[in-house]
Formats: sequence, C-alpha cells, structure tokens
Amino acid sequence: MSKASFIAGLLQEGKTIERYKEAGNSMLPLIKSNQPVKLEPVTDQTELNVKDIVFCKVKGNYYTHLISGIRENQYQISNNHGFVNGWINRRNIFGKVIKIWDK
Repeated sequence: MSKASFIAGLLQEGKTIERYKEAGNSMLPLIKSNQPVKLEPVTDQTELNVKDIVFCKVKGNYYTHLISGIRENQYQISNNHGFVNGWINRRNIFGKVIKIWDK
C-alpha cells in the first residue's frame, strides 16, 4: 500500500490529516514541494468549488491539485500551471486542503 492510498483510507474513515507532504512543483506557488498541508475529509456535505485544493485520485494517481471545473457530479482536476489531469467523480476526492503550513 502506498503512502497516498493509506492517507486516502484515513480520510475515508473521517480522520483529519494534520500534516501531509507531497513532492513536486506542480502546485507552485501555492504549495511548494514537500510543504505540509492539513487535509480535512470530504463528505457528502462538503462544499467543493472551483479553485479548491483537494487530495484526489485521477487515472490511478493521487494528487493534491486544484478543482478547475465542475459539471454535475464531475470535477476537473488540474495543477496550478494549467495542465488538466482529467475529470473525476466526487468519490475520488478524499480530502480538502484547509491549511498550508510553513515548512
């Protein structure tokens, strides 16, 4: 089991993740590589909007990325540089970033 799938499981159990770090520069300047974020579980009652940063699974990969579009119960996931990863169902969004910590 990967670290990311473990985190997804904890979020599905309703647990808040105080500090999650992900390597990569695709979310610069919002989130730096390995900068910790706080993730809150996404439930049926969680409001999701364009520009929210979410922890999700797209095409088998887990990302902390932006919601860049919404249509019915579908969410377009993109990095912060305009690259679109794809459209996913709400069930593939596990957490929402509610805080970005300083390193």
